[in-house]
Amino acid sequence: MMKTKVKALTLNEMVIVMIITSIVVGLAFTVLSLVQRHMWSIQQNFNLNTEFNRLEEVLWIDCNRYNTLILDSQDHKLRFKTALDSTIYRFENDYVLKDRDTFKISIAQKTLYFKGEEIAVGPFDALRLQLSKARRDQQIFIFKTNDAKHLMD
Repeated sequence: MMKTKVKALTLNEMVIVMIITSIVVGLAFTVLSLVQRHMWSIQQNFNLNTEFNRLEEVLWIDCNRYNTLILDSQDHKLRFKTALDSTIYRFENDYVLKDRDTFKISIAQKTLYFKGEEIAVGPFDALRLQLSKARRDQQIFIFKTNDAKHLMD
């Protein structure tokens, strides 16, 4: 009888293949984790920029739609008014509320101007909102051209 040798891997070779496979799988999971964290960060920045742009658009529309813009001294709400309609903006720590709309954005600083001068309360014609330094110092500057009624004051 003739002995034939079966070609197979030795136990040492199998262990080496298993070790290499586990290293490759470990690297793949590490890279996947890094990519997922990066994608999550991109999604968070996109959501913040979308909220910021939405707030800016709504403020521009309201600023040009209403002819009277006032900061209430008692509750620090921005009121945009006409003879027939009005809307109110409230600035909280983590969000901005406009009637029933909520903008999930934290405003670090709110500055109001009237005829080029910074004001604390009363009517205003320009508004600057700034995010915190953690959000790259983004800011919105909205202004309204005063009509003849305001120029007479």
